[in-house]
Amino acid sequence: MKYKIFGKKTGLRVSELALGTGAFGTRWGHGAEPAESRKIFDRFLEAGGNFIDTADGYQVGESEEILSELIRDKRDSLVLASKYSMGEKQLLTSGNSRKTMVRAVEASLKRLKTDRLDLYWAHLSDGQTPIEEIVRAFDDLVRDGKILYAGFSNFPAWRIANASLLADLRGWSPVAGIQIEYNLIERTADRELLPMAEALGLGVAFWSPLAGGTLTGKYRLAQNDENNRQQAWKGNLVKAETGNRETQILNLLEIFAKEYQVKVLDVALAWIRQKHDQSALSTVTIIGPRTTEQLNDNLASLALTLSDEHIQKLNEVSAIDLGSPHEIIAKSSASLFGAGSGLIALNHPVA
Repeated sequence: MKYKIFGKKTGLRVSELALGTGAFGTRWGHGAEPAESRKIFDRFLEAGGNFIDTADGYQVGESEEILSELIRDKRDSLVLASKYSMGEKQLLTSGNSRKTMVRAVEASLKRLKTDRLDLYWAHLSDGQTPIEEIVRAFDDLVRDGKILYAGFSNFPAWRIANASLLADLRGWSPVAGIQIEYNLIERTADRELLPMAEALGLGVAFWSPLAGGTLTGKYRLAQNDENNRQQAWKGNLVKAETGNRETQILNLLEIFAKEYQVKVLDVALAWIRQKHDQSALSTVTIIGPRTTEQLNDNLASLALTLSDEHIQKLNEVSAIDLGSPHEIIAKSSASLFGAGSGLIALNHPVA
């Protein structure tokens, strides 16, 4: 396991893979029992991982409760992150307000049996709370020592950019990073979120790197329980093989997996790990195994290094349209400076 500094606004050292613990617990009706959760946790640390990501809403709080026992004698060697916004999913106790944030962080600290969180994410934009309120409340929590760093998960780029600028101008604790959905199928973050993160020096954590399991290839031959999961989560966490683009991506993954003699998911995870190596972005990949076997499959991807040619082919087959105004800018730049000017590629590394 390699380590990196999370963004340019922190000195926080994190492992290149983060352990997402949404599957720790069974209150959602599926997930890992405490004993299996411990095995997953111990194996992740044994492999060199130090970044643990949870949330107040994961398994209705059970994820944090299970983690409290697992981290007890290892707290100082871990980077522990949690989230707020969606805990109880009730009108008066959810959202991004200062009131919700303070209540949520106190509840998370109690469940986790710790005195601080290393990184605290606003989990999901409510589209209502002023960004000034969120950033100032984060700053208060940092000053109180209850959190050390703060970031945004599932927020639009313009709101995060506004938050980062406000924090910098007003001397508040800086926005450390973002957490976004990103994988070979879901690449819309290439339009705004990733260029923004690179320009502002924010760390980036990718969730759902396997598109909810679709990029393992298992749904092509899925049986009962897997088909049920695919249907239950389709359009949300599971990015199904719904068109020619997805089919081409999966076909290419299978071809490369045979060449390297690895599993399909190893290629998908290696791509996302290497995709931004040549950029100024600092990225980590959040994996969310439900079993020790799944974790070991994820860890096996660390041994795979794709060739530049293979990365480029995967880039091309999964590329998305940038849309307006990016396409207009690209065409105008090409006509003014020539197709090989590279002006757009610097800011929008889509392919």
